[in-house]
Amino acid sequence: HAAPYKVLVFSATAGFRHDSITNGLAAIQALGSTNGFTVDATENATAFTDANLTQYRAVIFLSTTGDVLTNAAQQNALQNFIGAGGGWVGIHAAADTEYNWAWYGGLLGAYLGDHSGVVPATVKVIGAVDPSTSMLPRKWVRTDEWYNFQTNPRGSVHVLATVDESTYSGGTNGYDHPIAWSHDYGGGRAWYTAGGHTPESFSEPLFLAHLLGGIQYAAGVARADPRSPIDSKFPK
Repeated sequence: HAAPYKVLVFSATAGFRHDSITNGLAAIQALGSTNGFTVDATENATAFTDANLTQYRAVIFLSTTGDVLTNAAQQNALQNFIGAGGGWVGIHAAADTEYNWAWYGGLLGAYLGDHSGVVPATVKVIGAVDPSTSMLPRKWVRTDEWYNFQTNPRGSVHVLATVDESTYSGGTNGYDHPIAWSHDYGGGRAWYTAGGHTPESFSEPLFLAHLLGGIQYAAGVARADPRSPIDSKFPK
């Protein structure tokens, strides 16, 4: 059991604002209360200073959109936090954030291109022993808004799950369509899931278990899937 620790949830938006942010924050707070971590929440970018971030094990970008860190000092504080071994979690529209900041693009893995409607689809779970996916069925059917990404992050990240475009309309990334991944980055850890558009996502037990595992990985209290930190090709 890990010693108690703290995470910071950041949900500022400079573009589209998701209704699910309220539900997401409440869900993360509930996960913290039963899993040994405390949750602070802010939409104020002035929280991003070197001194303030030292108290956290992970920073969670909960459906942020646009340029939410508004100056170089705030950006440097996040970069320094990761460089010192901190963790980052990106949920859904964290991929619709900071398009002009190359370091963030590397942390994230892939930016949003466009998306489907809110429809059911089948997720193919690859990371069968990862803390964020080990509890999931290998074919996980759920309803969400499915992101298409500008690039395929495989080769820079460890892909944990893909979405099967044959099971819904609106997918444009093809047969290999990652939607959850993790990687070591810049001295720390990063984990991203494209799920979480709908408020209902944060009432799904399996999605909450997926999210909890991602937080625990980013915070450094759960080991990642040991088989490969980086995927060089799509598994058969």
